[in-house]
Amino acid sequence: MNSENVPRGELPRKPAWLKIRLGGGQTYSGVSQTIQGYGLHTICSSGRCPNQGECWASGTASFMILGNVCTRQCRFCATASGHPLPPDTKEPLRLATSIRLMGLRHAVITSVDRDDLPDGGAAIWAETIAKVRELNPTTTIEVLLPDFMGKPTALTRVLAAAPDVAAHNVETVERLTPAVRSRAKYRYSLGVLARISQSGYRTKSGLMLGLGEREVEIEQTLRDMLSAGVQYLTIGQYLQPRRENLPVLRYYTPEEFDALGQLARSLGFAYVESGPLVRSSFHAERALEACGVVSKTEAE
Repeated sequence: MNSENVPRGELPRKPAWLKIRLGGGQTYSGVSQTIQGYGLHTICSSGRCPNQGECWASGTASFMILGNVCTRQCRFCATASGHPLPPDTKEPLRLATSIRLMGLRHAVITSVDRDDLPDGGAAIWAETIAKVRELNPTTTIEVLLPDFMGKPTALTRVLAAAPDVAAHNVETVERLTPAVRSRAKYRYSLGVLARISQSGYRTKSGLMLGLGEREVEIEQTLRDMLSAGVQYLTIGQYLQPRRENLPVLRYYTPEEFDALGQLARSLGFAYVESGPLVRSSFHAERALEACGVVSKTEAE
């Protein structure tokens, strides 16, 4: 699985197994209309997720709060960067209401980075979780959190709202982090995950491949995440969302992803999703099912 850098003129072509199935049908339209009608944002659209069609067609979506403009400019991400608008204090209620209308059993919530705010957006995060819980008492809540730039009380405030799963993505191996992630630090991300785990929450993280990482670095990253207390893990293929983003240096085969999934399970992760189109929120409810937190019937 050695993925050393290659000249740009020799970049690989996208393989057949990465063909994306477009969404459609009544459920897809209903999800789209609810999201648009309530003025919400999703990482499905902002991040150009390849699974948007499948997820929306099955009635699920990953919501993005605190606007759709990020204060960072990570080189792998398609989300717009710049100067965001002030937080919308009515957003938590709109999101909670839309989740109720959609009848979601499991809600995934993430956000842009808001380094412009004194608390990094923690207050809106906490209010959102509380409001979703109030209007949807049987819905399990998964949050994919930013690092809050090390603000000492921000993470504590969000976790106090008691999500069912708290995630923070490492994204890539330590050597590549400075070139791939804007402002984020590998060791601090591990610290965020450790604090989540030490606070007693189900802890999740994700890794994307194809940016030039080496096999030994992948395994070390898995061990680092496990040592930080990560229980649920996703491993997926990086796909270049726009020409200005980093190029893909290597496409891993489905068989290689299966092997990495087996390696991760052998190391001790409680649940692993590993595949070319896997993203941090794809089939997110399966981890809770597999670990007995909810039954399959409840999650349907």
